[in-house]
Amino acid sequence: MTEQKSWNAFTVEREDNIAQVTLIGPSKGNAMGPDFWSELPEIFADLDADPEVRAIVIAGSGKHFSFGLDLPAMSGEFGAVLADKAQAGPRTKFHDMIKRMQSGINAVADCRKPVVAAVQGWCIGGGVDLITAADIRYASADAKFSIREVKVAIVADMGSLARLPAIIGDGHLRELALTGKDIDAARAEKIGLVNDVFEDADAVLAAARATAKEIALNPPLVVHGIKDVLDHTRSASVNDSLRYVAAWNAAFLPSQDLTEAITAVFQKRPPVFQGE
Repeated sequence: MTEQKSWNAFTVEREDNIAQVTLIGPSKGNAMGPDFWSELPEIFADLDADPEVRAIVIAGSGKHFSFGLDLPAMSGEFGAVLADKAQAGPRTKFHDMIKRMQSGINAVADCRKPVVAAVQGWCIGGGVDLITAADIRYASADAKFSIREVKVAIVADMGSLARLPAIIGDGHLRELALTGKDIDAARAEKIGLVNDVFEDADAVLAAARATAKEIALNPPLVVHGIKDVLDHTRSASVNDSLRYVAAWNAAFLPSQDLTEAITAVFQKRPPVFQGE
């Protein structure tokens, strides 16, 4: 494999018409901090424009795919709107930040090159947002999934609520999003969140690369056409959902409960929510 550029939150390797994008942190569990959100759209724009790349595998380094949003690293982004939440200026900047972050996940979903996700260990919050933007999802037997934003006083706004109805159905989505519960790989396969489950991290990555290779051997313009046609029927509803949740969160996310959630993370204790 060859790597063409150095990134802080990812490695990107290209070989035999396949690119592998690997989350590397730098935070524990490949948590998604500022570098993740700034680098992701640029990486996928580069891969989309690279004629040598015909399919993409996205994976996580180490024992886990991703712990999701890195709240400590991103707490500064929330600071202004929490400190002065009644004002339009901070809310507008917060809305702009949400849209910028959404653009990273959207870049994965909108990439003309099919994306295969290989998940091992934990895939939490933003990790689920990321894999819902992939075309195909595989998991190792030890994988666990959680739409956990509700547990930290956040309405998931990076794509899970928009894309999962077409993947797992409305009832399963509501159960996961409203409870924030964890599910294992077997349950994820049963409800359709993942296509297949493999023995371990090595096996799931090998399977993802094998599928990417199968795709890469097909005529690329036809592959692009298939993606375009499949995405056409749902793109309007996804885009509308993302716009709405960005506006909703800019208006209503700033709360004492969100402050409590961030404080609890730093203090390593369970949060106590008051609905304020």
